[in-house]
Amino acid sequence: MEPLEVAQAYFDAWNLQDPAEIAATFAPGGTYNDPTTGQPLSGQAIVEHTSGLFTAFPDLSFEIVSAGVTGDGTVGAQWLMRGTNSGSFGGGPPTGQTVELPGADFIVVDGDKIRSVQGYFGQRTLVEQLGLQVIVQPYSIGPISFGSSVYVNQGDCSKPGAFSITSISLHSDEEAQEVSGFGARILREMTQMPGFISAVIARAGLRMFTISAWEDVESPKQLLRGGAHKEAMDRVLGPDFATGFMTSVWVPDRINPMWVRCPHCDRMVVHSGKDEKCQCGQTLPENIPYW
Repeated sequence: MEPLEVAQAYFDAWNLQDPAEIAATFAPGGTYNDPTTGQPLSGQAIVEHTSGLFTAFPDLSFEIVSAGVTGDGTVGAQWLMRGTNSGSFGGGPPTGQTVELPGADFIVVDGDKIRSVQGYFGQRTLVEQLGLQVIVQPYSIGPISFGSSVYVNQGDCSKPGAFSITSISLHSDEEAQEVSGFGARILREMTQMPGFISAVIARAGLRMFTISAWEDVESPKQLLRGGAHKEAMDRVLGPDFATGFMTSVWVPDRINPMWVRCPHCDRMVVHSGKDEKCQCGQTLPENIPYW
């Protein structure tokens, strides 16, 4: 096969949305790398990476804008990727946004197989098209580390009876991405558990934290019964992952009443129940979640 034919077979496999067929276009030990992989991928790692993309973008497709062969047999292909984010991507919920992402691949061909693919595209462009925030900040300044967070609440206004708190220290951004993937799955399972109220997941540098609110001290024990939480624990307790971690359950010593602002007189008023009245005589708005 000519190099352009090999490259076309590679893109055809993408447009068929067939991870195994994509991996089959590579020679043994062949690698794939782009701005999101963190490192070159090979074999089963290519299958897992592409499967994740098809989960995030079930209608993903590539249009080849131009393609040509260099003197050493490398194929340079300019493309336009289209797809709608209707599945989890990067550990977050789907945005429902459609992307048209321009990029390019440089494909090194060896016979009728691919030795390597190096992909290029603008990560900022992808993030902006997904409708996500782009925040530029340092990783750390002195003792202060910066990062990001996710908050999950389904409108439960119950007063927490317990908090589960975890923290984990990691080696790299790649490990942090893996923990984020576990975290997204665990959160989805937690939202179906009786007694779950809300949760915050935060990352600062290479430290990640989860604080979850529960109605009582027994409810967090549901996490120990299996599912994504057990898979995550097995990964952390296994070889060559993370530098340390901590899990705990905390019982509140005191949680004061919730205060809300009256929209009529602008006072902060203690909200202790449904149809609560302000001192001005007006009904207060619905209570807001404690956590």
